[in-house]
Amino acid sequence: MTKHKIYTMSVASVYPHYVTKAEKKGRTKTEVDEIIRWLTGYSQEELEAQLEKQTDFETFFAEAPQMNPSRVLIKGVICGVRVEDIQEPTMQEIRYLDKLIDELAKGKSMEKILRQ
Repeated sequence: MTKHKIYTMSVASVYPHYVTKAEKKGRTKTEVDEIIRWLTGYSQEELEAQLEKQTDFETFFAEAPQMNPSRVLIKGVICGVRVEDIQEPTMQEIRYLDKLIDELAKGKSMEKILRQ
């Protein structure tokens, strides 16, 4: 079985789209970074290093220092699929991130986005 194309894409190639999506709705790059750090456990410096290295999504999530245990509270539909029903772990992590960025762009408060 071949891997989905997103696994081999660099996070850095998609990251500007996350930021643009947030900024179009009056949110900030800082909030995007906070979401990514919350989800993965990367520090800001580690996140920037991963982006600079052009790390692919599969490696980015595999090397994440500490995936947030509260991420299982992320529910909803992204790309027509319920994130909580995705069976493949890496794809689920990618879609969790997509869902969090969507929530940011839709104006949700950071407390709700970060499941606090």
